Amino acid sequence: MSHLTTPVRPSTTARPPEAATAMDTAGTARTDDTDGTADTDTATATRLALDALREQVLQANLALPRHGLVLFTWGNVSGVDRARGWMAIKPSGVAYERLRREDIVVLALADGARVAGTLKPSSDTATHLHLYRRWPAIGGIVHTHSTHATAWAQAGQAIPALGTTHADYFHGEVPCSRPLRPDEIARDYEGATGEVIVETLADRDPLGCPGLLVSEHAPFAWGRDAEQAVHHAAVLEEVARLALYTRQLDPARRAIGAHLLDKHYLRKHGPGAYYGQALPGDPRDPSDPQDPSPSGMPPAPQAAR
Repeated sequence: MSHLTTPVRPSTTARPPEAATAMDTAGTARTDDTDGTADTDTATATRLALDALREQVLQANLALPRHGLVLFTWGNVSGVDRARGWMAIKPSGVAYERLRREDIVVLALADGARVAGTLKPSSDTATHLHLYRRWPAIGGIVHTHSTHATAWAQAGQAIPALGTTHADYFHGEVPCSRPLRPDEIARDYEGATGEVIVETLADRDPLGCPGLLVSEHAPFAWGRDAEQAVHHAAVLEEVARLALYTRQLDPARRAIGAHLLDKHYLRKHGPGAYYGQALPGDPRDPSDPQDPSPSGMPPAPQAAR
């Protein structure tokens, strides 16, 4: 059970301490009345929101071993509730087969204060928080040490767009960051990792490039929610594997042309997309105002021809 992060006004109806913490940390307004009904309703809504966020993040974490993306505890998934200002993340060092919903740690996006959960959050928490604060469009982040993507990261090389499988998800190469400097590692290793990810992506749309390699480290991926972030992490591992095999067969193989790259990416993403079923609320829905317009989408970075 977490501790209160701000004083709680007296109420005629008792609330679970963890729910009270969540409401105070998120800054949710409360309306006290004579019989405590409004206060109780708010506590119930908060508890349901906490449970929903934790369950979403739990299921996303459990998907990592199913997709072959992790060994032991080598990875983590987080998700956010932006309306309440929360981030939920896997606890540090807990085996996936033992992970339960109540183990998921919930923190305040603004300052990282504990909202719910008693375990230590992932050691990569500062990286996740930095990305959420800089990229408001994302709602889930995955970090793994999946084999092929990590091999490219350890080599310090971007993954070139060598075919249409890659182009269906990444509008250009999957970039690789520069190595962290010794002073960055000493100052704030996990925070600096978030900073170098943002620096590397520069002005690219994070949803147009839903993953990146941190040099000498491993991949990070993200999406509109935790489930989509896991999907992108799995795709990133697969395109890394395909690119490695392709370069083994033909070391001189170059990136595909811009016309083919654009065709495959844009038929799945943006207002002109026609792949799949566009249902109301689906991220591929052409009416979705969050989808980037062609004029707002930067040109795809191209590898040397």
